[in-house]
Amino acid sequence: MNTSTASTGLRGLIATAIFGALVSSFSAVSAADPGAVSVTVKSADLKISSTSGARVLYERIRAAAQGACAYYWFHTDADEARCVQDAIANTVTKINQPALSAVYNAKYKTSAQTTLVSQSR
Repeated sequence: MNTSTASTGLRGLIATAIFGALVSSFSAVSAADPGAVSVTVKSADLKISSTSGARVLYERIRAAAQGACAYYWFHTDADEARCVQDAIANTVTKINQPALSAVYNAKYKTSAQTTLVSQSR
């Protein structure tokens, strides 16, 4: 398998997953701002199947979620925190990498929804 092709595809998946997670986590946001925030998180320099790579990616996802959720006005800090946590959980679920899920599970003492799909090699 060509690793550069797989890496490029994974980067696209991560960017798409974050965008989708952020859009879905903004459902509690006022309809006054119909635009959605799109965030790209770079991961080409990481081996996200490793624990250390997954930790770095998790921190990038967390920072992106915080930045995107800060763009909106929430009634309470709890609403903003929920936006961040939902964006992270949805992104981790969509990326569907066991090492990243393990990092999420350790941080939140719970598991993100898993959609483990058979991955052909």
